[in-house]
Amino acid sequence: MSLRVLVVEDDREIRAMLQAALSVEGMAVQTAVSVSEAAALVRHATPDVILLDLGLPDGDGADLVRAVRAHSAVPVIVISARHQEEQKIRLLDAGADDYLTKPFSVPELLARIRVALRHRGTALSAAVTRHVHGELSVDLSTREVRVNGAAVHLTPTEFALLARLVRSAGRVVTHRQLLADVWGPEYTEHTHYLRLYMGQLRAKLEPVPAEPRHLLTETGVGYRLAVE
Repeated sequence: MSLRVLVVEDDREIRAMLQAALSVEGMAVQTAVSVSEAAALVRHATPDVILLDLGLPDGDGADLVRAVRAHSAVPVIVISARHQEEQKIRLLDAGADDYLTKPFSVPELLARIRVALRHRGTALSAAVTRHVHGELSVDLSTREVRVNGAAVHLTPTEFALLARLVRSAGRVVTHRQLLADVWGPEYTEHTHYLRLYMGQLRAKLEPVPAEPRHLLTETGVGYRLAVE
């Protein structure tokens, strides 16, 4: 199952950057732009990690930290442009696990997430972001897909489906898991979506789409991205 991350950030550009960077790492990302929206999401389905900005339109992030800590031990990492030491101490005392000051790099954020999870007894291995097999090359971090060195354009859904298979390269991913991870949990019975998009991917990536060498079918189970 993908690590579930809730990003609470009202800046649209930062929110989009975090969502894209964490999705590449194989994480399932939800976003919220206010304390009230985040609190509702946490009540509905507790995430594995919360990334929390402080300056939210309907209140201070510290209020959310206290509300979460009242019933959950989920790691909370504060991300803020505020540098005051007193502010950091107040948040940590309220129950935050870490405090990351903007601007920050994605590798540093990922390292802080791994540490916070490790303190909860959960190990997070580095995500697979690159796949090379024969003439096919995929780099999730740059969103580049090439066949025989030539760039291949994929739609966002096609890329999301391929990325999910890359992160489990060599292993079978069930129909239900692919549908849940790419389209959402409410689509787990819509197998026709999967057949349609897998056909489109094979048409773009396979030398002979009817005889796939990369995107393999495991009859009645799911699909597997070949590694040898």
